[in-house]
Amino acid sequence: MEVDKVPARDEPKYGGIKAMPFIIGNETFEKLGTIGTSANLLVYLTTVFNMKSITATNLINVFNGTCNFGTLLGAFLSDTYLGRYKTLGIASISSFTGMMFLALTAAISKLHPPHCGTAANSICVEPTTGQLAFLLCGFGFLVIGASGIRPCNLAFGADQFNPNTESGRRGVNSFFNWYYFTFTFAMMVSLTVIVYIQSSVSWAIGLAIPTFLMFLSCVFFFVGTKIYVMILPEGSPLTSFAQVLLAAIKKRRLKLPEQPQNTLFNHVSISTINTELPYTDQFRFLNKASIITPEDKIKEDGSAANQWKLCSIQQVEEVKCVVRVFPIWIAGLIYYIVLVQMQTYVVFQALQSDRRLKTTSTFKIPAASYAVFQMLSMTIWIPIYDRLIVPFLQRITKKEAGITVLQKMGIGLVIAVFTMLVSALVETRRRNAAFSQPTLGIETRRGEISAMSANWLIPQLALAGLSEAFTVIAQVEFFYKQFPENMRSFAGSFLFCGMALASYMSSFLISVVHKKTRTSDTENWLAEDLNKGRLDYFYYLVAALEVLDLGYFLICAKWYKYKGTQNDHNLEVAMEKLEPTKPLV
Repeated sequence: MEVDKVPARDEPKYGGIKAMPFIIGNETFEKLGTIGTSANLLVYLTTVFNMKSITATNLINVFNGTCNFGTLLGAFLSDTYLGRYKTLGIASISSFTGMMFLALTAAISKLHPPHCGTAANSICVEPTTGQLAFLLCGFGFLVIGASGIRPCNLAFGADQFNPNTESGRRGVNSFFNWYYFTFTFAMMVSLTVIVYIQSSVSWAIGLAIPTFLMFLSCVFFFVGTKIYVMILPEGSPLTSFAQVLLAAIKKRRLKLPEQPQNTLFNHVSISTINTELPYTDQFRFLNKASIITPEDKIKEDGSAANQWKLCSIQQVEEVKCVVRVFPIWIAGLIYYIVLVQMQTYVVFQALQSDRRLKTTSTFKIPAASYAVFQMLSMTIWIPIYDRLIVPFLQRITKKEAGITVLQKMGIGLVIAVFTMLVSALVETRRRNAAFSQPTLGIETRRGEISAMSANWLIPQLALAGLSEAFTVIAQVEFFYKQFPENMRSFAGSFLFCGMALASYMSSFLISVVHKKTRTSDTENWLAEDLNKGRLDYFYYLVAALEVLDLGYFLICAKWYKYKGTQNDHNLEVAMEKLEPTKPLV
C-alpha cells in the first residue's frame, strides 16, 4: 500500500544529519555566550552598577520574563511570515549586538558608575540615566535575540529530518539527545569558567569572551545555509484558531447531529503538514463550526468557500489540541517560581556564606557558579533515568516511555515542594550560624558572612535540577507532541511564556512580601542583609504555593485527553468490531 507523501517535507535534497554540526554548533556557542552571563547579571548589577538587591532582582525577573514572553511574538513571525531560518538569523545577530553593548558597559568607565568603597560608610553612586539607557538598550537586543532563538531552534533542527520515515524519526530523537547534551555542557562551562573570569578576573574580559562566542554562533549558523531544509511559513495558525471560534459562535444555536463524525464537514487539505486528527466529543461547542448549512458553499476541491463560516473537523480538532493544553500550561506557572529562586536568592545566600574551597584557602567559588550543581544533577539523572529507570518501568507499565509525560511532570512538581522546604531549612541554618558562630567578614553593602559552608546550598540546587529533569523536559515533549505540526514554534514559545509569567509573578510576590513584612527601613523578610531578614519564611510561602499547584495539576491531568491520530482511531474502531462484547471504559 502506498503512503501519501507530504510535498513540503518529503525527501529533501539536503538537511538531515549533515545540518546537525551547524545547528548544534550555533546552539552551543549561543548558550556558552549567554547562559553564564545571564546567571551572573545579578552580581554584575549589584557590584558594577551599584543597584540594591531588590531593584536588581526585579530587573532581572522582568528581563528574563520579557525574553521568554517575547518568544510568542517570535513564534508568530516565524510561523506566519519569516520562517524559522530567517527568524534564527535575525535573532542571532541581535543577541551578538546585545552582548557587545553589555561588554562595553564594563569596558568603558563612563558607561557604569564608579565602584563603591569597601568601608561600611562608603557612598555608592547610582548609575546615571544615560548609563541605564545604554544598559537597557543592550538588554533590548538580547530580548529580541532570545525571542527568536528560543521558540525556533528545536523546531528548526527537527525540520531537517523527514518525519514520515523511520530514519527521519530516529534522526529527530538523536537531535533532541544531542541538543540537551550540548545545552548542559554549555551551561556547566559557562557557569564555571566564564562566571569565574567575570567575578574574579575582569568584568570587561568576562563579557568580551561570551560576545566573541556569540559571534562564532552567528558564523556557524550562516555557514550551513546551503544545507538546511527551510520550511516555508503556511500563514498564521492563529487565523485558523480565530475562524473556528467565530464559526462556532455564529452557529451556537444549531444542534449537533446524532452521528457528528459522519455528517460534519470533514475536508483535509493535501498540502498541510499537520497529522489528520480523529473526531472527539470533548469541547462539543467547537464542533458546531463544522455543521454544514444551506448557506455554506463548497469549492470544487472540497474546501469551504468561506472558512470564517464553515470549518473542517480537522481545523476544530487542531484548536482543541491547543485548548486542552492551557490548563496544564497554567500549572507550570507556579512551578517555575521555584526555578526563579534558584537563579536569584540562592546567589545572595552564597554571597553571605563561606565560599572557600578549604578553610585555609583564599580562593572563593563565584556565587553564581553554584547553579552548576543544578545542571550537574539534571545531567547525571537523565542518562540514569533513560537507561535504567525507563526499561524497569516499561516492564511494569507496558508503556513505551515507562510513564506518561503528565506523570513525569507530576513527579517534578512533588520534588519542587521538597526543594523549597530544604531551601528554607538551609537558610535557617545559615542565618543561625551568622548569629551563633564567628563570622568571616562583611560582604560589601550586605552584612556579615556566615560561617556556614556554601556547599550546604548544593542539596536544594540538586533537587531543583532533579525536578527540572522531570517537569521541564516533560513539558518540552508534551507541547511538541500535543500541538499541531504547524504550531510547533508556538509550542516552544508556550514553555517560555510560562517561564516569563513565573518571572513576573515572582517579581510581584517579592515586592508584596518586601512591603507587607517590613518592620523598619532595613528589616523585612527579604532584607538587603539576609541576616536581618527571614528568607526561610519566604521559601516556606513558595512551598505552600507549590502544594496548591500540585493539587490543581492532579485535577487537570486526570481530565486531560491526549492528542490521537486518525490511524489510532481507525485501529480502535477495528478492535471494537473484533471484540463487540468488550465493555467501554
